[in-house]
Amino acid sequence: MQPTRPPKKRKQKKGNPDWIVTFADLATLLLTFFILLLSFAEMDAEKYRAMANSMKLALGADNVIGEDIGGAPLSEVESDSVSLPEPTDTLQEQPEFIDERTESSETAKIPGGVLDLSQRLIRELESEVASDKLHINYDKDQVVIRFSEDATFPSGDATIKPDMIPIIERVVEVVGNCTGNIVVSGHTDDRPISSTQYRSNWDLSAARAVSVVHELVLNRDIEAERVVAAGRAETQPLAPNNTAENRAVNRRVEISIRNPECDEDAPTRDLPIEILP
Repeated sequence: MQPTRPPKKRKQKKGNPDWIVTFADLATLLLTFFILLLSFAEMDAEKYRAMANSMKLALGADNVIGEDIGGAPLSEVESDSVSLPEPTDTLQEQPEFIDERTESSETAKIPGGVLDLSQRLIRELESEVASDKLHINYDKDQVVIRFSEDATFPSGDATIKPDMIPIIERVVEVVGNCTGNIVVSGHTDDRPISSTQYRSNWDLSAARAVSVVHELVLNRDIEAERVVAAGRAETQPLAPNNTAENRAVNRRVEISIRNPECDEDAPTRDLPIEILP
């Protein structure tokens, strides 16, 4: 009698099971579907940024909108570019932003007048802030309105662009209802100017500051004795003058309102709050 042979084991099929291919195709189709939906979605970024800036100021939030969205949320003043009469060492070294929600005895809270004026300016200049024509910053001593050169002046000139005149008039309407000394400072990059009209960047920056001062006091809504013009040339850059983009950032005019206190009876326009899709 011959011995019985053990049954042969069936060889298992190597590789992935058949169902995984179908599953992978389904996952890929779902991913493509949701990417297509996202591509059709639209969001009004300018309204979102303006709304978020206002909410940040009102709620004392540290960072309502992300840096990748763009714009210039309210933050500390990077440098004391509008000091009177000379910049202080503390603010030149980029002062620490003070969160008004903290109760630390080592740091002072942002004064109510600074917050009030900042919020009024944001509300009045909502579209300009959202489109980066200007930036509104503050620290515990002052509110700074920063105009870029491209939006305010032709290259190498101190004549204000006509489009900026109505914007400055709206600034006057807000600031005219508040107290506080005002310093208008002009800033340039570090490239020497070649012009028969201006001998140096000092001349150009001072001339631009004076042009803005004239608009501020033109209708006597702001008392002339409150306002000072200062030319800073390239001495207080916001960024290193090593690229064209950084040099454009450094060419600017700033209006600084120090220790403001605003009239509570002055009319203000409420900023509408929208739920964005």
